[in-house]
Amino acid sequence: MKVHFVVHESYEGPGAFDAWVNDRGYDASYSRVYLGDSVPATAEGIDLLVVLGGPQSPGTTLGQCPHFDSAAEQSLIYDAVSAGAMVVGICLGAQLIGASLGAGCEQAEEAEIGVYPVRLTADGAADPRLAAFAPVLDVGHWHHDMPGLTAGAKVLASSGGCSRQIIQYGEFVYGFQCHPEFTRESVTGPRRIRASWRRRPTGWPARPLLRRSRAATPELAPRPAQRVPGRRRTWSPEPGCGG
Repeated sequence: MKVHFVVHESYEGPGAFDAWVNDRGYDASYSRVYLGDSVPATAEGIDLLVVLGGPQSPGTTLGQCPHFDSAAEQSLIYDAVSAGAMVVGICLGAQLIGASLGAGCEQAEEAEIGVYPVRLTADGAADPRLAAFAPVLDVGHWHHDMPGLTAGAKVLASSGGCSRQIIQYGEFVYGFQCHPEFTRESVTGPRRIRASWRRRPTGWPARPLLRRSRAATPELAPRPAQRVPGRRRTWSPEPGCGG
């Protein structure tokens, strides 16, 4: 099987997906857009497309973030879905799936940065591809928003701060607002994230990234982190959407 990853930032890599691919001997390829890679023009030859997270939003422009081409990524996702390929989106990737299918993205009920439990819905418990998931899972989070829903989408999991944590958009198309790919090794420390400020899009202040870096400790210990009920963030370049 040929798996293609779209990686938006150095500190939001494939994590556990890499181990899954390597253990099975699958062929992996990468578009590391933060290094200047372009995403494929079509999904030809891709069996599984994995679009990872990042601080951008589907509405982020090339002027705001020169290495992020939202239109190109949405076109690739749409082509993969249309071709019957498997598609998995993580955080920003999930929002891009929704946007590519005409659903956009929306602000979540609360910001979640840290480790919080997600709970399977009745649809999630009935989904055979989530059979290995416990009814309640402690998962990493790093977001303020959530994907939009298409007419046929199913919400498979939710959390106290976000009602759309796992969404099924099609038979083989899944969006995860949470971060199931996080591992101790893949979660980088504050110094590396601080270094990324040099590449942050114009107008994006460093303070929100610092809040993210504090959550992204190497241990990613499953302890409660602070939620901000009803908080409306002001740092996103596109109102209502992002990270």
